[in-house]
This record gives sequence, C-alpha cells and structure tokens, in this order.
Amino acid sequence: MSKKRSIFEEVGAAEPQRQVSPAGGLIDARPKGARAAIRGWLIALFVLVATMIAVGGATRLSDAGLSITEWRPVTGALPPLSEADWQAEFTKYQASPQARLMNPDMALAEFKTIYWWEWGHRQLGRVIGLVWAAGFAFFALSKRIPPGWTPRLLGLGVLGGAQGAIGWWMVASGLTGEMTSVASYRLAVHLGLGFAILGLIAWYVLALSRSEAQLLQARRLAEPKLFGMATGVMHLTFVQILLGALVAGIDAGRSYIDWPLMAGQFFPAEAFDLTPLWTNFFENPALVQFIHRITGYLVVILALVAAVRGRRSAQPVTQMAFAWMGAAALMQMALGIVTVMHAAPMGLGLAHQIGAIVLFVLILRARHYARYPIIQSIRGSK
Repeated sequence: MSKKRSIFEEVGAAEPQRQVSPAGGLIDARPKGARAAIRGWLIALFVLVATMIAVGGATRLSDAGLSITEWRPVTGALPPLSEADWQAEFTKYQASPQARLMNPDMALAEFKTIYWWEWGHRQLGRVIGLVWAAGFAFFALSKRIPPGWTPRLLGLGVLGGAQGAIGWWMVASGLTGEMTSVASYRLAVHLGLGFAILGLIAWYVLALSRSEAQLLQARRLAEPKLFGMATGVMHLTFVQILLGALVAGIDAGRSYIDWPLMAGQFFPAEAFDLTPLWTNFFENPALVQFIHRITGYLVVILALVAAVRGRRSAQPVTQMAFAWMGAAALMQMALGIVTVMHAAPMGLGLAHQIGAIVLFVLILRARHYARYPIIQSIRGSK
C-alpha cells in the first residue's frame, strides 16, 4: 500500500524517484583493442613501405638491382667489410650478363656505388619485416588487437614475406642468359605487390582513425555512386602503375621523348615490329609507352569526372577529398610528360614514382570517405 499523504503536502514535494540510465546497445560499447597505437604502428610501416618503393625506383634507374648476385636473407645484412670482401662481390658481379655486356670496364669504385643502392634497398626490406614482426607480436601477445583485425594485420606480414621472395625472383631473371636488366614482367609483379601492400596499410590507417561504432554510423550515409567512381579510378590507376613498371623495365621512357606525338606520329609506326605479336604489348618500347600515355589520359579524365561529381556530395570532407584526387591526377600526368621529355633522368623519374604513391593514396582516401563520410554540422564541427 502507498503511504498516506497530508492534505497540506505540496504536490511538487513528491519523493524523488531513482533515475535509471538506459542501457546502451552494442553500438555504444567501449571500443576494444589499442586502435590508436596500432594505427601509429601502421603509419610507421606506411612510411617505410613508401620509402622502399622510392628506393626501389632509384635502384632501377641506376641499374643497381643486379649488383648483388645472391639472396642471403640473414647473412646478407652485413655489407663487405674489407677490400678482399669487396673484390669478391665485384668478381661475382663481373660474371653477370649486365657486367659483361654493359659495364665491362667498370672499376671497383663504380661498383661500390651501385652496390650500396641495392644493399640499402634490401636492408630497408629487412627493417620493414622487423618492424612488422615486433609490432604484431607485441599487440598479439598483449591481446590488444581489436576483434576481427588479427587476420588483416597477419596478412600484411605474409604479403611482405612474399614480396621479398618475388624481389629475388625478379633479380634472378637478370643474372642468366643475355639479359642486362631484370625481366619487366617480374618488375611489374614486384611493384604491383608493393603498391597493394601500401594501399592496404593506408586503408587500415583510415579505418582505425575512428571507432567501429563511428564507422557503422557513417556508413548509413555512404554515397555508393561516388564510392563506385573512386573504385574505378583506383583500379585504372593500379593498371597504370603496372604499365609504368613495364615502361621502366625496358627503358621505354627514354625511347620517345617528344610530346604529344611519338617520333612525330600519334601512333608510332614501330608499335608491332616484334614477333610473336603479343610480345609487343610488353616488350616493344613504342607500344608500351603509347599504352602508358593513353591510360594516363584516361586516369585523368575519370579522376576529374569523379572530382566534379564529388562536388555534389553533402559532406565537405568528401568534396575536398575528391578535389585533391583530381588535382593529383593532373599533376601526375604533367610530371609524367616532363619526365618523358627529359628522357627520364633520376630526379624526375623518382618524382614521378613518388607522385604515383601520392595519387594512389589520395584515391584511397576519397574512396574511404565516400563509403564512411565524416559528418559535419553547419558550423563545421564533427
């Protein structure tokens, strides 16, 4: 029974009732795992992998990739420490087709220069492997990996190990027969996997910048058309990167240095000189560079169309992401034209490769914000 109330009791003086806070659902649950710490670790890996791609480009442009003729994952970490060691490495190199056919008069001092490029490239690969292994072991053993993220982070290590093996498979192609450089097909596989690893790391960094609850909420306002357009630009740009590796592998960027024509023609007359016919698409400098140019134009057109479409997004951050993607595509095309017209010197060649990294990451960023937009109020606050 309820307690009798006085007739003089104020209505507002009723006994306060206990407030019960509503129970939160799964979306309000506290995020599990060290998302911020893992994101920082992945950012460090991203910087290392991007540097690795740039150093790999320098190694290719300087024809240094064949200076180390053995694959020693552990003992190869130490460079030659005496003149006798240097001479032994030089003797091994002199037996290679590149040394016999291209550099028969190379001195030991010149050999040391190209050796350090390749040694640095391989050493950086070892550092990346150690940074990944140490970080993954720490987060796994301390049970700080968020649910569902262990296969993704483990997959990065597996791909990194495969990349090392593919790197040696690529180098081995230039150590036998009459080839004076690595096979362009294998170079394309090596570079393509490098960009795939870089892209996965970039996507994971973006995903870890917000909680799973925030991503789930953001996805409700996703823009599928923009996401699809960004995906198309991403795929075509990846193909363009592979074509760029074919161009670099056969030095096609130094064969036709006029623009917008090629040797005074829109379509070079030598495009199908090789037999069998299919080899022209991979080994003929005229056709390979022509395809690379045309694909570059298509990337720019598609990126600009997506950027214009992105201006209609309701989210300012998404608009800006697509604008940056379009601008980067234009800049990369301009840099490619300048690089070709100067016969791909080391500086411009490296700048063009770094430009590809920047463009690829900006495409991924625009794609991510199309799927998981950052919601802003009228005042600009999140």
